[in-house]
Amino acid sequence: MHRLSYTVVTALLATAGLVPITTAAPAAAAPLPAAVAGNLSERADGRLGTGTDGTARPAAADPDEVRIISVRGAGPFRIGASLDRLSAAGLIDWVAPGCGRTVHTGVTGAWAGKIILTFRDGRLVEVGTATAPPRTPAGAGVGMSFAALEEIYGPRGSMIRNDAGDASAYLVRVGSRVELFTGHPIRPGVGYLQVGPASVVERGFREGRSC
Repeated sequence: MHRLSYTVVTALLATAGLVPITTAAPAAAAPLPAAVAGNLSERADGRLGTGTDGTARPAAADPDEVRIISVRGAGPFRIGASLDRLSAAGLIDWVAPGCGRTVHTGVTGAWAGKIILTFRDGRLVEVGTATAPPRTPAGAGVGMSFAALEEIYGPRGSMIRNDAGDASAYLVRVGSRVELFTGHPIRPGVGYLQVGPASVVERGFREGRSC
């Protein structure tokens, strides 16, 4: 399994008739101040809750609002979730066969056109986005420069290269899972963000595998 290329992501969303991939405007792409980014916390419904300093953070009335993507997933789309159960709940839109035992899907609701899911053997193993929002709990996302990511994450993240030495990405480890930020094919900075187990996301990037 590896990240879908930006071109493939665009094609899948366009084929499904979803909202075209967009990137944040320059102002939205600016990194959050460290004092703010460090206090963002994630709730089970994907909304912001109370920061570590005890200050209440904004929480939209709609619990399905696109806001946070983390190593746990995005909104109701949690790593390890069953494709059958998500489909039965009406949360899956289109399905595109991948290689081997994988499939890629679009979603319904507020997350439609914002994320692509990858399932292996019927279980969610990766969530990817080419839009901003959503952002990570630290405040990072598509549209930012890699220098901004380094300011946000410090020693928690680092630039890595694939085994072939022809591609680079910014990696943040969170236990056995990772956030992986890869570039945009045209402009500088982050063009795609994917989260999931290191054994799937990181390994796929390093080895350049499609399965």
